Amino acid sequence: MILKAQLSDLDAIHNLTQACAKAMIANGIYQWNEHYPTRERFIKDIELQELYMLKEADSIIAIIVLTEVIDEEYLPIKWLTSNTQNLYVHRVAVHPDYWSMGYAKKLMNFAETYARQHQYQSVRLDTFSKNQKNQQFYEKRGYQRLGNIYFPKQSDAPFYCYELVL
Repeated sequence: MILKAQLSDLDAIHNLTQACAKAMIANGIYQWNEHYPTRERFIKDIELQELYMLKEADSIIAIIVLTEVIDEEYLPIKWLTSNTQNLYVHRVAVHPDYWSMGYAKKLMNFAETYARQHQYQSVRLDTFSKNQKNQQFYEKRGYQRLGNIYFPKQSDAPFYCYELVL
């Protein structure tokens, strides 16, 4: 079941993303660290009612943030659609115990269905340039890679921006 996160879910969500960061680092993917994602970021996501969680048997398996707000880092990208009526996907995380079990697909199916139901013209996101598995995942779903952005507190390597026109 996918539902909006509450402040009471904060500890479990933060623990999930810390487990993801540790597992990614163990695999040589230095995407998340002590600067990102933070508890404060998740509090804001929850307060804005943009953080969704996938739960099974009272356990949070995965999370996703869906927002209409374009990050300033995205402004230089030459998107396929105008910068209105777009849904942005951030902080997709599946607990490492559940990797390769289809949960990321469930989250993205949810996001894309949500976008269509709310008449967004596209779904936009970024993924780390060193995370080839994620790049392949999004490209198989029809997302087009459009350009690079940087988050210096996370990595010196770029993040690739993707868009799926609906």
